[in-house]
Amino acid sequence: MSTVDGGEHARPAGARGLAVVVALLATLAAGTSCATGEPRADGAPPPEPAVAAGSPPAASSTPARVPDTLAFTGTTLDGAPFSGAALAGRPVVLWFWAPWCATCASQAWTVAEVAPAYRDRVPIVGVAGLGEQRAMKDFVTEFELAGTPQIDDRAGALWRRFEVVEQSTFVIIDRGGKVVHQGFLDGEALTARLAELAR
Repeated sequence: MSTVDGGEHARPAGARGLAVVVALLATLAAGTSCATGEPRADGAPPPEPAVAAGSPPAASSTPARVPDTLAFTGTTLDGAPFSGAALAGRPVVLWFWAPWCATCASQAWTVAEVAPAYRDRVPIVGVAGLGEQRAMKDFVTEFELAGTPQIDDRAGALWRRFEVVEQSTFVIIDRGGKVVHQGFLDGEALTARLAELAR
């Protein structure tokens, strides 16, 4: 065995030296320090494990297909952008209301009461129209609807899209994007439909 600097340290030679070099390279490739086994100082993550040929791909969480009924955008009364696509894959209730409508006012208390319980399973989204923005915001405040998204549709784009011709109108869209109800619902009927859709 050969030595370095007067024989103080042994220097590996031949096959043994090659084995040490291969081991060091493997340790570095695995993302650890050869001295301590700790993660590399440069913070690089270890490489992903190889996938054998013919193995099934890993499951991925692909977003739900956006049906035509939910392919719309808008702006809430708070000024935030709103995308109907975010509702895809769940049943949805769109509530078309006007701030001066007495029927809408009577339904607003029910919406404010039941919407939070179904927010994740059957979202209710208000679509305010046929009025001034200030009146719409006052309506939301008065009936404590701030926890439910309210789209500002003063231009009537969504009212025309869903062919809504009177208020108050509920449009119920199922998980597949099909409109399964369009018209009036009293508080009891709305609550029953939400419970049914949430199953």
